[in-house]
Amino acid sequence: MATLTLKKKNNSSSKPSPDGERRAPLRGKGVSRPRQTLEQAQAERQERQAEFEKRRASEEERRPAAPRGRAEPRSDARPGPRGDSRAEPRRDARPAGGGGNFRREDGPPQRDQRDPRDQRDPRGARSEGPAPEPRRDQRRASGPRPSYPPQRESWGEPQRPAPRQRAEHREMPSDEGERLSKRMSELGMASRREADEWIAAGWVRVDGKMAVLGQRVGPEVKIEVDQRAHKEQAKQVTILLHKPIGYVSGQAEDGYEPASVLVRSNTQWADDASGIKYHIGHTRGLAPAGRLDIDSTGLLVLTQDGRVAKVLIGEDSNVEKEYLVRVEFVGLNGEPVGPGRAMEQMPPERMALLNHGLELDGVQLKPAKVSWANEDQLRFVLREGRKRQIRRMCELVGLKVVGLKRVRIGRINLGHLPAGQWRFLAPWERFD
Repeated sequence: MATLTLKKKNNSSSKPSPDGERRAPLRGKGVSRPRQTLEQAQAERQERQAEFEKRRASEEERRPAAPRGRAEPRSDARPGPRGDSRAEPRRDARPAGGGGNFRREDGPPQRDQRDPRDQRDPRGARSEGPAPEPRRDQRRASGPRPSYPPQRESWGEPQRPAPRQRAEHREMPSDEGERLSKRMSELGMASRREADEWIAAGWVRVDGKMAVLGQRVGPEVKIEVDQRAHKEQAKQVTILLHKPIGYVSGQAEDGYEPASVLVRSNTQWADDASGIKYHIGHTRGLAPAGRLDIDSTGLLVLTQDGRVAKVLIGEDSNVEKEYLVRVEFVGLNGEPVGPGRAMEQMPPERMALLNHGLELDGVQLKPAKVSWANEDQLRFVLREGRKRQIRRMCELVGLKVVGLKRVRIGRINLGHLPAGQWRFLAPWERFD
């Protein structure tokens, strides 16, 4: 392998001279000009200035007088480099007034190439020529558009167009009759919500005319519903669920899930005889028709059909609900309780109060049917559904509820439906 060796450069110019003084390196082949003293530089400058003034005065004497209307040419000649004063004086050949034509000293007349809108001379002075035309805004004005045909003063004020004539059923006063959706609900055609949806879709006619939302009708009107509405209504399903303990009936609360989460394809009862095939659309819009407490179990109805909800929880609902309630007799206000079954310990007059005579929150309860199913279990049949009604009724007579199960709603029984599973309400089944 070859080795490259670099020789150290001999910089003799930087070595000190024999007399001990370090000399500056030579630049090029010549010798630099010796530096002038301050007095020499000032004298040379004064000499150049005097020559310049003398030459400028002689040029002004030889120059002819400028014609009227043309600016005096500028002759601010500058000395060239190294004192050379042979540079030509600078002259501005443009007229002071910014005119269109001007004549140069050394050529024929030429046209000014500046933009005619620019009325300033090179030194910034505004010319005395005509002012430019102001710019017009071509944008559309933001004011109101002119009417067509244009309104003339002789015609007077423009007339507004007449309002569109409303249909006859819209002209009925708002305080006459009742709302169409409420009337349809009373007739059992649909729930009020369904009726509003049908009216908005154009499926409802009143006396042969298409109905509108918010319409009010009298008792003698003829209401017709399109067949498409009945087909949509037939697609709505009702689900019967055996709700286990630990699920709430409606919206999730306090960390507990709603019972509707149990409605899945794998939790449908194998013995469902409705013949309806489950799909995901059956879980949309499901609402509980009635409620069961979180610590209660039994039959819970979830439906998409507003008619079913109206039958079960409407103001005029008269559908029976049956419950099996396991109880213990604890007495009232420290009442002594001996050993034995609740059926034996409870006085008969208190049993009569359960059937009729109690009130909750200052409201008299409707008559109920309460009887003993066995020694420690009661059978309740109610026609109303107040919040925690059965538990509060039992507390008023000295009983403590330890278990509650709903086994029937109207004509529909819970039967052998397992807890946590569900089935469809068959087309031939009815609650009332």
